[in-house]
Amino acid sequence: MALNDKQEMFCREYLVDLNATQAAIRAGYSEKTARATGCENLTKPNIAERIIQLKQERNEQVGIDAAYVLKRLAEIDQMDVADILLENGELKPIKDWPKVWRTTLSGIDVVESSGDVPSLLKKIKWPDKVKNLELLGKHIDVSAFKEMVDHKSSDGSMTPKPTTIRLVGVDPANGKSS
Repeated sequence: MALNDKQEMFCREYLVDLNATQAAIRAGYSEKTARATGCENLTKPNIAERIIQLKQERNEQVGIDAAYVLKRLAEIDQMDVADILLENGELKPIKDWPKVWRTTLSGIDVVESSGDVPSLLKKIKWPDKVKNLELLGKHIDVSAFKEMVDHKSSDGSMTPKPTTIRLVGVDPANGKSS
């Protein structure tokens, strides 16, 4: 079944921020019912298919796909601080840094102090390597960071066993359990 104009607009607006309520409002649905309408629209197969199609078109336009994401994650994982340092330990000029360093850093702090001995402190903030490895693992389904939950009872079955708790009263005279 073909989408009507409002549904098509909803699909396009949904890609802006992946917020169904806001997409419904921007597509012209009532603000009072936007939340319900947005949720309902996402459950309709023809709308869900159109959103998938629009996402694929967008990904093709920008040239980003799963292979690109995996490649970038691998580049970040392989970042080596030695790539941006001179032999004496000072930072190389930024123009001499590899592209992955220039495009991935979270920030650079430069602090200049002028006390008895003038000094210059440069701090670089690089990406969270553990989070990057976690994303890599999820991308290639390594599941190294997946939490293992044991659902088996002590006897090895999946049947939960009742826990017995014995309540013991306290003798007010001596404070000891009775």
